[in-house]
Amino acid sequence: MRESCGVFGVYAPGVEVAPLVFDGLFSLQHRGQESAGMAVSDGQTITVVKDMGLVTSVFTPRSLDSLQGHLGLGHVRYSTMGQSNWRNAQPVYRSRGDAGFALGHNGNLTNVAGLEADAGMLAGFAPSDSDLIGELLARAFPDEQDLAAGGLEEALTSVLPLLGGAFSLGLIDAARLYAVRDPNGFRPLCLGRLEDAAGGGWAVASESPALATVGAIDVREIEPGELVIIGPDGVRSLRPFPPARVDPKLCVFEFVYFARPDAELYGREVHAARRRMGERLAIESPVEADLVIGVPDSGVPAAEGFAARSGIPFGQGLVKNRYIGRTFIAPTAEARSDGVRRKLNPLRESVGGKRLVVIDDSIVRGTTTSQIVRVLREAGARQIHLRISSPPFRWPCFYGIDTPVREELLAAYSDPSEIAARLGADSVAYLSLEGLFETIGVEGTELCSACLTGDYPTPVPLPANIPVSRRVT
Repeated sequence: MRESCGVFGVYAPGVEVAPLVFDGLFSLQHRGQESAGMAVSDGQTITVVKDMGLVTSVFTPRSLDSLQGHLGLGHVRYSTMGQSNWRNAQPVYRSRGDAGFALGHNGNLTNVAGLEADAGMLAGFAPSDSDLIGELLARAFPDEQDLAAGGLEEALTSVLPLLGGAFSLGLIDAARLYAVRDPNGFRPLCLGRLEDAAGGGWAVASESPALATVGAIDVREIEPGELVIIGPDGVRSLRPFPPARVDPKLCVFEFVYFARPDAELYGREVHAARRRMGERLAIESPVEADLVIGVPDSGVPAAEGFAARSGIPFGQGLVKNRYIGRTFIAPTAEARSDGVRRKLNPLRESVGGKRLVVIDDSIVRGTTTSQIVRVLREAGARQIHLRISSPPFRWPCFYGIDTPVREELLAAYSDPSEIAARLGADSVAYLSLEGLFETIGVEGTELCSACLTGDYPTPVPLPANIPVSRRVT
C-alpha cells in the first residue's frame, strides 16, 4: 500500500515563507519520501527548487536563502502515477514569457486517457497525471497577459470540472495561493490562519499538524468541490464543480494508516479513532495470549486499545529504526523486504516464550507482515496471533493508493486461515467494516472504502478481470 503526496502552501505578506514551507513539508514527510520541492514567489518571479530525497536532504540553508518571497508552495511525493525521477518531482511548473504558475497534487486522476484524447495529446505525453493537470491549465490561458493577470483562476474553473478521480491541489501564481479539493474529497486538505503575519497570513496543508508546526491556527477543512483563492484581496471560495458531483468520500485509510495520529479529519482525532479500532477488535476477535504488541507506528494506538479492552498486558515487542521510512514506499518487493529487516527489530526478552497478539493496521501484499512474523519467531515467540485494525484489503485503489493489481493483494482470493498459513501466524483476524465505521465515528456513506468492498464511488478504469458487478462506467 502506497499513498501519494503531501501539499503545503503559505501566503504571508511581509514574511519570507521558505522556512515556513520547509517546516510544513517536514511535518508531512510521512506522506511522501521519494522527492520534495518548493516554489516561492516574490510577487513577480516564481523560483522552484526540487530534487529526489527527503525534505532535509533536498533543502539546505543555502537553497532556502535563494527562495525569496511571501508566497510559497511545497510538495512531498510518492509516485503512484508516473516514474520516480526528478522530472516528476513537484511542484510542477508552467510558464509563458515571464509569468507562470506552480502546482502540487495529492491523489490520482482516473480519466487520464480521456483527458489526453480530448486535448489532442499523444498518450503518455505528460509523464504523470500531475504534469497533465499543469499542461491542461497552461493550455486554458487565452494569452500570456491573462497568465500574469489572474488567468489561473479562469483556467482552474475551466479545467477542474474535466478532471476525474482524486485531486487535492495546491497552486501559486505570482500573486495568489490556490487550494482545490475534488468533489469527493478523497484526500484531505485544510486551511489555517497565520495570526502573526503582517497584513494577515494563510496556509493550506494536507494535514492539520503541519499548520500547527508553523504556528497557524486550524480554521477548517477545505470542503469537497471547493476552490479557495488567497491573495491581496483576502480569501475567496468558489464552487467550480456541478453540485451533483459533490459527494464527500474521504479515504478511510487516512484514519487507519496514512494521517498522522495528531491529525484531525472530519473533526475527529486520528489517534483516538485508532485506539477505538483496537478496542472493537478485542471484542470481535478475542484470543488467549500473554502480551499485546503493536507494529510501530500506526499499529500502536490500536494495540493499546486491544490491551485495555481484553485485559492482556500491553508491551513493546518491536523496536523501530527511526531513520528508515515507511516500507510500503519502497518500489519493489525485494526493497520492501530489506526495509523491514533494517527497520524493525524484536525485543527478545519481551517476546521470548510468549503468546503474542500482534496488532497492525493492514495487510496488503503481506511482505512486511511475513517478515515481522519471521523475526518474532526467531526471537522465541511461542504463538503469534495477528489482529488487523481494518477489514481485508481486497480491491485495487484508483484514488491515490498504489495498489493497481488485484493479484498482488493477499486477501483478494484468500480467507483468514489461508492468510495465516501463508504468513506463518497461528491466527489472523480483521476488524469488521461496520466496526471500522463505528470506531471512526463517521457514516460509511461519507468515506471511501472501495479497497475493502469493491464499490467505487466514481468511474474508474477497472481491468477486464474484475467482475462486471464491480465495474463503474
